[in-house]
Amino acid sequence: MSSVSERLESYLRNTVKSHEWAALCVSAAYFFCVLASYYIIRPVRDQLSAAAGSTQLPIFYLAVFVVTLLLTPVFGALAARFRRSQFVPAVYAIVAVLTMAFIPLFAQQERIGATVLGTLFFIWGSVFNLLIVALFWSFMADIFDRAQARRLFPLIAIGGALGAIAGPTMTKLLVFAVGVRGLLVVSALLLGLCIACIYWLLSWARRNPVVGEPDRDQRVIGGSMIAGAIETLRSPFLRRVALLMLLGDCVGTVIYAFLADYNRAMFPTQAAGIAFASNLDLATNILQILFQLFLTREIMVRLGPIAALVLDGIVKALMLVGLVVVGPGWIVVAAVVTRASAYGIFKPAADSLYTEVDAETRYKAKNFIDTAVWRFGDLAVTSSLNLLRGLGVATGGLALLAALAGVSSAWVGWRMRRALPSAALKAES
Repeated sequence: MSSVSERLESYLRNTVKSHEWAALCVSAAYFFCVLASYYIIRPVRDQLSAAAGSTQLPIFYLAVFVVTLLLTPVFGALAARFRRSQFVPAVYAIVAVLTMAFIPLFAQQERIGATVLGTLFFIWGSVFNLLIVALFWSFMADIFDRAQARRLFPLIAIGGALGAIAGPTMTKLLVFAVGVRGLLVVSALLLGLCIACIYWLLSWARRNPVVGEPDRDQRVIGGSMIAGAIETLRSPFLRRVALLMLLGDCVGTVIYAFLADYNRAMFPTQAAGIAFASNLDLATNILQILFQLFLTREIMVRLGPIAALVLDGIVKALMLVGLVVVGPGWIVVAAVVTRASAYGIFKPAADSLYTEVDAETRYKAKNFIDTAVWRFGDLAVTSSLNLLRGLGVATGGLALLAALAGVSSAWVGWRMRRALPSAALKAES
């Protein structure tokens, strides 16, 4: 036991510098609240998609994509005109208010109709997730420099994984006592705690500015409200990041569709479907923590984020090949492992790359990739699934095509080194 504690103490001493401990803990707490807030309502959203079946997902994702496109210039305008100390907490406040706005809608569920309300809630749950998580990592990349990101991001991500465990746990414990409306209140309160963490981190950043950029807190980014989309199309680096996002989304969305059909077939009641989704989230996030503790940090510090991107693609491909070899029951294992890899390996590695770019790219382009590009991928993949199924392609063939996307993700991740900003490329070498 003493050997284990000594190794953990040595690990933390080599990873976290004394002046970083407070910021690390608050950042982890911030991410805990972000994902706990989302995962409180996610099982309800997932049960709605499972009840509809995977063939209906293109309709849901089309609506989500349209809403995301409408929100992109709004976010861009906020980022362009206000300092980060103003627009970052403002976005979380707006999301909290809109979440609370669903309370009277659920009170009028019978009048509105379950289908209409369910569609609205699915759209909001999807936008909610992408917006607050994308903004979190943009803010982290603005608070810390490249070296800190490699050391601290995997540890910060553990806070999110714990929140992703706490969220579905709270849902299971509270849903029968307070209902969906009560869960929305809890979710909004957690977003309020996020705002408190943001203000503390802004204060810490003023005392510990990034070397070479002491004015980040007072900076107004400026530029166009659609600059993120323009810069993504223009930059080779961002185009490859977007391609990585699309390839990863191809794998994730295919597995999500298979899982929705599995949930519908195996758990015919709403309560059973929500419980299954909650248990799946718990298993996923426990594995994610293990990845972050014992794998991701070591890879990023010793080999750099490129190696982590390659590993994630290989893991996804292997899980999908396993689905072909083992059969339908493997979808549960594939879902747990690929989701844990996506958030425990891929995200810390990909998001650390943004420490090397300017503020406009860090906030606007990253948000565009993490929201609009991602939701376009959801729509394209689910529509393609329905088309291929209509042409007679079986589940095994679809899984192999998704496995090819995983292999392609590993290859693009490896070639990402050529597109890295010059400072990051020097560090990789």
